[in-house]
Amino acid sequence: MLGPGITPDMVFAGNGSDEVLSFIFFTLFDSDAPLHFPEYTYSFYPVYCGYYDIPFRKIPLASDFSLDCGALLEGDSSGLIFANPNAPTGIFLELPELERLLDRYPSGRPVVVDEAYIDFGGETALPLLEKYKNLVIVRTFSKSFCFAGARLGYAVADPGIIRALFTAKDSFNHFPVDRLTQEIGVAACGDPGYYKKINTEIIQTRGLFSAELEKLGWTVLPSRANFVFVRHPSLNGREVYEYIKKQGVLVRYFDSPGIAGFVRISIGTPDDMRQLLDIMKNL
Repeated sequence: MLGPGITPDMVFAGNGSDEVLSFIFFTLFDSDAPLHFPEYTYSFYPVYCGYYDIPFRKIPLASDFSLDCGALLEGDSSGLIFANPNAPTGIFLELPELERLLDRYPSGRPVVVDEAYIDFGGETALPLLEKYKNLVIVRTFSKSFCFAGARLGYAVADPGIIRALFTAKDSFNHFPVDRLTQEIGVAACGDPGYYKKINTEIIQTRGLFSAELEKLGWTVLPSRANFVFVRHPSLNGREVYEYIKKQGVLVRYFDSPGIAGFVRISIGTPDDMRQLLDIMKNL
């Protein structure tokens, strides 16, 4: 399922990608230099840094909200981590750009690419693992495999990195993923066609919904995730969030300077999105 060249000794599984990320922070990053990650990305990265006493530096995004690779590389760092596609923006860093970043970064320091949303239109970096031994790719079953309640995630990396993660894990719990979740995960991997079909439907619905919002004058960032990050032409994000909430629908609002004008909207069924669009037409 992961493709040619990926062997069992390159895979580390855990109770969801959050646990996998926690082991990665504990094992791979240190206090010698700050960890670099985008200013707006997965909110748990600074949480893990705080828990494990890892210094960090938030790197501003480019003016179009894309990842600023040059800025990520500036200054000393103990490693890099970012979601690709990013959250909450949904913007994807193309593989040639990622490869250029890896070429410029010290090979002895980890670069972690969190591919939680990769199946919604991005291109996985798994083929780059053969060339870049410091690359770590984190995946989850909770998004494209609809596994949020079952908790199953994994990392793919050079066998040496995987051995280090297992050493750390065995200090906490020898058997973190229960047997039932393992069996369900194996079964899900055995039916990739089904998940490709539903992910394609989400991609199509995302495109139609985005196009309709743009017709109404909304700013819609180019998403490759199962959500869109959108801004009303005159209202701020909190006003949009509160209005939609009063109509019985929840979207996500981030009360942070720089993105406070946006809300993040998960893509549901076509009927869900038509109903939400009718609500948003009244704003």
